[in-house]
Amino acid sequence: MDRILAARGTELRCKGWRQEALLRMLENVLENGENPKELTVYAALAKAARNWDSYRAIVETLKNLEENETLVIQSGKPIGIMRTHQFAPLVIMANCNIVGKWATSDNFYKYQEQGLIVWGGLTAAAWQYIGSQGVIQGTYEIFQSIARMHFNGDLTGKFILTAGLGGMGGAQPLAGIMANAIVLCVEVSEARIDKRIEVGYLQRKTASLDEALAWVDEAVSNRQSLSVGLLGNAADVYPELLRRGIIPDIVTDQTSAHDLVYGYIPSGYRLEEAVEMRKSDPQKLQADAGASIATEVRAMLEFQRNGSIVFDNGNNIRTQASQYGVENAFDIVVFTEGFLRPLFARAIGPFRWVALSGNPQDIQTIDQYILEEFKDNEIAVNWIRLANQYVPVEGLPARIGWFGHGDRTKLALAVNEMVRSGALSGPIAFSRDHLDAGAMTHPNIMTENMKDGSDAISDWPLINAMLSCSSMADLVAIHSGGGGYSGYMTSAGITIVADGSQETDIRLKTALDNDTSIGVLRYADAGYEESFDEIRSKGIRRVKTEPE
Repeated sequence: MDRILAARGTELRCKGWRQEALLRMLENVLENGENPKELTVYAALAKAARNWDSYRAIVETLKNLEENETLVIQSGKPIGIMRTHQFAPLVIMANCNIVGKWATSDNFYKYQEQGLIVWGGLTAAAWQYIGSQGVIQGTYEIFQSIARMHFNGDLTGKFILTAGLGGMGGAQPLAGIMANAIVLCVEVSEARIDKRIEVGYLQRKTASLDEALAWVDEAVSNRQSLSVGLLGNAADVYPELLRRGIIPDIVTDQTSAHDLVYGYIPSGYRLEEAVEMRKSDPQKLQADAGASIATEVRAMLEFQRNGSIVFDNGNNIRTQASQYGVENAFDIVVFTEGFLRPLFARAIGPFRWVALSGNPQDIQTIDQYILEEFKDNEIAVNWIRLANQYVPVEGLPARIGWFGHGDRTKLALAVNEMVRSGALSGPIAFSRDHLDAGAMTHPNIMTENMKDGSDAISDWPLINAMLSCSSMADLVAIHSGGGGYSGYMTSAGITIVADGSQETDIRLKTALDNDTSIGVLRYADAGYEESFDEIRSKGIRRVKTEPE
């Protein structure tokens, strides 16, 4: 099949811009996908649709969908068209939600093979992925937070060791460069290394550990930023560095460790062997991958004991290691709890917008507005400047910025006015990462060690999704686990299209205000003082149940 590219320009194939926008977002995630022939967007399994018949049916339905209709999608498969009303979502979907007792990896694989389910990842099946940029920004903010907490705000000359250059991990080298660090990224696939070099996310590659370390040593000595892709397996490289007495400043991993059959490649395996073993002996492959992860995480723990700042980057690697004998795997902190929770407690998180016309100038115009109108938002302004310098366009031009309650609405309403006035060449789609304040429960990532012990309470993303439907978002999604994530996660996602209409002003304000409000209230309910401060300063209405 020919490569899928998102449509550009202002010609509509659908009955309105809202429908056209969602169709272009679907096309865009596949344009940015790591394996679009299999409909895979990232992380080995996260798909945009269940199969090609489902994809084609979604496309045709969106082209003919009326403003007062809603398309219902179940795990990447379109089910029906419901008569609703003009303020209802155009698309609602639920992906990979399995009843608790049955939410196991084995059952997920069984249901997947039977064609009953698909793992939506976070932004893949919800058609909200914007390429590596979103992950670059989040990874950069983690590095910057570590710099502030441990290195006097500066990573110049600091050595970061990590692994994984896939759809999510591929952001790490560029994020490290933007933070002025030296990054060594271990990857088993030469094709992935080459792809990151081709798009400008990675500077050098080698299959020689000695050569890689020589480059790193030189960059550290000269205090010059550098990114190196090392062809190898982290389960081999990490212990070897320890054997040589090399202790990086920062250590993490962003391989596809969430899944031991379709993701993580064990030590001693070539890629082709792993692909074959998925069919011939998946149990052995899973066991070997688990053993390799245990070896890698033990090395990460040893780095930590020797002074490295070590963290879990959200790929489930500690959970896998603990299940394969590493009893103290959770001595490694997860990035959300360790570095970002004060921001999430204020509902400040990864907000995104996409220029549906395909015109990069639209993003530049919005960038300029942010630089002028959000001068006090240091995180957002700093990122906009860096993104203009370092981040290439992938698929439809897009941008991300960390905004919270009120600021997301202010930006979106201003952009809708720009569309209305003709200052932008076409509509803009707003979405966000599912890893947002009120939108995710994951006891080993987003909600680990919550102050009130509510780590595993998954009501919040479900409330978020229902509230988003009530608040007139254009697309609303509820996702749960899949593969190694089965039973570990529930999340919600929204998309709202700024088409320039007065009606859309109402949609944007209602949906965005309520989305961030529920995030603040979630953390207030858990007892975070930052959330109470946000409630007081922003006038968010909280129902008090505590005694006066």
